[in-house]
Amino acid sequence: MKNLYLDCISGIAGDMALAALIDAGADLTYIVDQLRKLPIDYFEIVVHNVSKCGLAAKNLDIYIPSKTKELEHNHHLNYEYQYAKEIFKLIEESKLPARVKKRSLAIFKEIVIAEGKIQGIDLSKVQFHHVGTTASIIEIIGVCLALENLEINEIYASAVPTGQGKKRVVHGLYPIPSPATMELLRGIPLADLNVEAELTTTIGAGILKVLVKEFITIGGHVVEKIGYGAGEQDFDHPNVLRTLLLTPADMLQPKKQDSHLEQEFINVLEAQLDDMTGEGLGYTMERILAAGALDVFYTPVYMKKNRPGTLITILVSMELTDECEQVLLEETTTLGVRRSMWSRHILDRRFIEVNTPYGAIRVKQAFRDNKMLHQAPEYEDVAKAARAKGVSFQLVYQYAMNLAAD
Repeated sequence: MKNLYLDCISGIAGDMALAALIDAGADLTYIVDQLRKLPIDYFEIVVHNVSKCGLAAKNLDIYIPSKTKELEHNHHLNYEYQYAKEIFKLIEESKLPARVKKRSLAIFKEIVIAEGKIQGIDLSKVQFHHVGTTASIIEIIGVCLALENLEINEIYASAVPTGQGKKRVVHGLYPIPSPATMELLRGIPLADLNVEAELTTTIGAGILKVLVKEFITIGGHVVEKIGYGAGEQDFDHPNVLRTLLLTPADMLQPKKQDSHLEQEFINVLEAQLDDMTGEGLGYTMERILAAGALDVFYTPVYMKKNRPGTLITILVSMELTDECEQVLLEETTTLGVRRSMWSRHILDRRFIEVNTPYGAIRVKQAFRDNKMLHQAPEYEDVAKAARAKGVSFQLVYQYAMNLAAD
């Protein structure tokens, strides 16, 4: 199973989402074959390669010969499925995969709730307008089929721009985003993009409302594939939805390699400072280590205007990255923190205990393929024994090393 990130750089619509998933590898033949099992008008899905501000993307058209000689889009409406219950029945009685049914129904139900609230009527009497068209049904179920085909488990997304201005609908001239779209976007972070057009549609908002687990900035993930789905209009920016197929978090944990080395992924946090005292840096290191960092170190650097400064580098597990980053922002004068993900191979580690005349000392040993490569007494044990017995650190250390080598 994989995870998905919806990078809504220019909003989201049903056709953009489906096109982006196809560009990311979803099988169009599978999607069409599954959709043809539904009791809807005959249709064709045509995918074009287009360029948006120099960015190659997929554009999707849904053609329904029985309804119009043109491509059916937002402004070509048919009302074959006027009421919500008709669409619910269509999906529930279908032979679609179980998760596709569940996701599709959930999207339609959220749209029904939003429409019912806006229209001020009982949910059973909600009439679909654009969302009731055959093309829109194909878009919503098609997106869910594409997710199934790509074996997508969890979905994340960026903040989403909505666009602004007005658009003409069945009831008249409405603001952008439309009332139903705005209702669906409640609780979802909105991005600022000054464009006089509808960037996020009701279907796009429904997809975000139902399917997205969390709205986050992309980072701390491994991207496997990228897909771009194009919108119809052209702007000064690429009018695309970007989909990123991610390696799930549980696949980023340490794995055994053929060489019996463990590989793990960690995050590296960095910040440069030229206006902190040594005492402040020392206290910061204590707090970062207490927060669970694997390691912290300082490197002297020269910064702007030849000022001597300090580069703070933190190695931390992915799970504790946010905590350590918060400490760095709270305890230092930095205005930002760089974050990157590294992979590293680590040797197998074991501990033995040796009994010296100065007390028990733990010794850390490192192995590869069951062969010990090196070992070292634990600092704290050696230092404690040296203080207690009034002898030198090196004496205790060497005694422990000799015993461990036997």
